[in-house]
Formats: sequence, C-alpha cells, structure tokens
Amino acid sequence: MKKTLALLFLSTSLLIGCGGEAKKSEEKQGIKINSSSSSNEKVKEEGISEVYLSGNDQMKYNKSQITVSAGDEVVLTFEHVGKLPKESMGHNFVLLKKGTNVQEFGQEALEYKDNDYIPEDSDVIIVHTDMLGGGQKTTITFQAPEKGDYDFICSFPGHVALMNGIFTVE
Repeated sequence: MKKTLALLFLSTSLLIGCGGEAKKSEEKQGIKINSSSSSNEKVKEEGISEVYLSGNDQMKYNKSQITVSAGDEVVLTFEHVGKLPKESMGHNFVLLKKGTNVQEFGQEALEYKDNDYIPEDSDVIIVHTDMLGGGQKTTITFQAPEKGDYDFICSFPGHVALMNGIFTVE
C-alpha cells in the first residue's frame, strides 16, 4: 500500500511538474517571439518603398525580384559589394520600360562606354544608377511606374545575361 501511494505521488508530481514546465516554456517562447518580431519589424512609411539591391564580383544581384506599390516613391539603394574596380567589374541598376528587348538593349549599351554603358537619349530607360566599382554605394529616388512587370539589368558589357530581374509594381 505504501509503495502504491508513493508511486501515485511520484507520478502525480512528475505530471504536474512537466505540465508546469511546458507551460512556462510556452510562455517564454511566446514572449520571445512577440518581442523579437515587433522589434525587428521595419515600419514602412506610407507612400514610400525602400529597396536595397547589391551586386558582387561574381556578376550577381542579391535579388532577382523587387516588388513595390503603385504610386509609391521608390528609394533604391544600390551597392557594389565586391572589390573589383568599375573598369573591370562595374555594376549598375537599369530599369527598362515594358516590352523592351533586354538582349538588344544590352548590345546597344556596348556602344556607350564613355557614358558608362547607358545609351544616350534612350526612350526605353525609366531610371538608372551610376556605374559603380567595388565598395561604392548610391541611392536614387523615383516614382514607381504603372502596375506591371518591368525588367531590370546591369548594362556593363556581358553582365545582362546574369544580372537581371523583374521589378513588379502592384
């Protein structure tokens, strides 16, 4: 009888103890999740879409898709995170109008070395950054175009094949 009571007491203590610890653990996790998510949230200012894009020495953007809201002012920060100079591994961001043939544009851009591979008086460019070398950063601000999908590329010779993406306006 004493053994049965002792076993029953031990079992009850374990169940209560485990349940209590599980509840405390859930509370801790709940607090941790709630506090970290609210402290890591970036408050988006109404009417402004902030975008960060980088390019590296391996001819890659860090994003292949950018999405902004229609009518927003877009603040795009572009950074060349590599080490190579502009003359051998320059990068830029060029946003093209809908329907632009990206390969044809890239071929045309080759002729404009003195203008950092930006065709002068082009009617297919919405906006572009300066051509950057390793370690450089620039920011441009522009109005988001009408809703739809637009191509963005790097116009440095040969980069368009790897450095391209879709800029979506919702």
